[in-house]
Amino acid sequence: MLEIDGLHAGYGDLEVLHGVSLRVSEGDVVALIGANGAGKTTTMRTVSGLMRPKKGTVLYEGNPIHTWRPRRIVEHGLVQVPEGRKLFSGLSVAENLAMGAYRRGRSEQAETLSEVLEIFPRLGERQNQEAGTLSGGEQQMLAIGRALMARPRLLMLDEPSLGLAPMLVADIFDIVRGINERGVTVVLVEQNAAHALQICDRGYVLESGRVVMEGTGEELLGNDRVRSAYLGM
Repeated sequence: MLEIDGLHAGYGDLEVLHGVSLRVSEGDVVALIGANGAGKTTTMRTVSGLMRPKKGTVLYEGNPIHTWRPRRIVEHGLVQVPEGRKLFSGLSVAENLAMGAYRRGRSEQAETLSEVLEIFPRLGERQNQEAGTLSGGEQQMLAIGRALMARPRLLMLDEPSLGLAPMLVADIFDIVRGINERGVTVVLVEQNAAHALQICDRGYVLESGRVVMEGTGEELLGNDRVRSAYLGM
């Protein structure tokens, strides 16, 4: 579904990615783990069209999307939830959700909204509340819900557990797995490697802009190097 080959990307003269390659099969949850500065977010931004690669290709459903604008990528069903949520804090929950479906007809918006509120009933209780007044966990739910309003086939989540209380982290990962069970392929960037690897079908380890290890979630959880460097074991 998604194929990244030999990706080089960065900021100005600073190259962050040095030949990243990975595969995402339809229906899978794929985790991308690594320390701060490893290149995880840069990989996501390049796939989303927010950055242009200096070298390499990004194929989505056979299409070379590394030359596309972000809007076109979203229209073809690849949607990212950015790190830090990036909500419209002064708008209501309902208005933020509507922004995710701005290119869809009203009937389709209503149908999708019903599905999103089924996943996140708490958002239904707070539709008229300003997004900036929500708790951290609720804001993360809203960020994911807004992305789901675009009806993605592939959803990319950048650090969904960042800044959340420990009791909420497990809830977020349960939600991610539930979204996947509804037929959405998921790419998950996470520093919380233990939770990410527990729910993923396949994982990739990034270090200094390079993929240094890959395998199933179970294989990486059992790897001594991963356990020492990322799981604190």
